[in-house]
Amino acid sequence: MSGDPIRCGWRGLAGDPLYEAYHDTDWGVPEYDSRALWEKLVLDGFQAGLSWITILRKREAFREAFAGFDPEIVARFGEAQGYKFVGPVIVYAFMQAVGMVNDHLTCCFRHSEVAAMSP
Repeated sequence: MSGDPIRCGWRGLAGDPLYEAYHDTDWGVPEYDSRALWEKLVLDGFQAGLSWITILRKREAFREAFAGFDPEIVARFGEAQGYKFVGPVIVYAFMQAVGMVNDHLTCCFRHSEVAAMSP
């Protein structure tokens, strides 16, 4: 529609309300809460090899499986739910998600909004 805001060109973004809501309200917003940072790092790790919409649709199940991302509880899970790999792609996706870098396209309506939130 001609009245829709211009968004980043993520494949599959257009028309999916969950994906659009994540893009419009969550992705790239500077995050300072340690629990939320932990959640986003875990979700980015699970996203490797999957589409992001798959992770978004299962976000509540991840919150349940990881005890609300309470680090004290997760630390007691033991070595079996341990990380096998966290590399540069996952870390960069995390940096984008939590607002360490603003990778909204400059034509995207969220670019300037997110830039204004950065210290």
